[in-house]
Amino acid sequence: MAQFFSIHPDNPQLRLIRQAAAIVRSGGVIAYPTDSCYALGGQLGDKSVMNRIRAIRQVDEHHHFTLMCRDVAEISRYAQFDNREYRLLKACTPGCYTFIFQATREVPRRLQHPKRNTIGVRIPDHPVVQLLLTELNEPLLSSTLIVPGDELPLNDAEEIRARLEHQIELVLDGGACGLEMSTVVDLTGDTPALIRQGKGSLAPFGIMHG
Repeated sequence: MAQFFSIHPDNPQLRLIRQAAAIVRSGGVIAYPTDSCYALGGQLGDKSVMNRIRAIRQVDEHHHFTLMCRDVAEISRYAQFDNREYRLLKACTPGCYTFIFQATREVPRRLQHPKRNTIGVRIPDHPVVQLLLTELNEPLLSSTLIVPGDELPLNDAEEIRARLEHQIELVLDGGACGLEMSTVVDLTGDTPALIRQGKGSLAPFGIMHG
């Protein structure tokens, strides 16, 4: 049965964040709010967590996981980028963007796209997840909380608990945070390529529309 923490979205209670971090470190899968929509998260290096999130989402190994990171410095450990891409990252983060980069050797092979050796990275603009990332002191392995058969991500914490209470360890209830997913931009090529149009504006990338 999943635990359920009601957490303040703007001033999260540190004791609850610390309990959530302990659950992540012990191999738990959590549902948590972001600045776009709710997401599933777990410990970066835990293979069973990756498999469990894939099972909940019913996605295969071609599904891009996202590493939720605190800042660009943390991203630089896991993703390869040049000065131009660094400037884009600084301009667009924190925010509703997921960026696809070539992975560094710090990223376990199983988390990389099997053919392209890429990884998704994101710096979310939400106090709950920012404080959780600070407490964990490493990225959170993450995937949008959208259940098979649904067209939109789950947005109500009570519904998340009702539908996933036997599949995850914790629901962090930060209130409704939205139904729009992050904008996904692939920065591995010569020019930015739109993978998914979402909440983040395309203006910084010179991409006209989705």
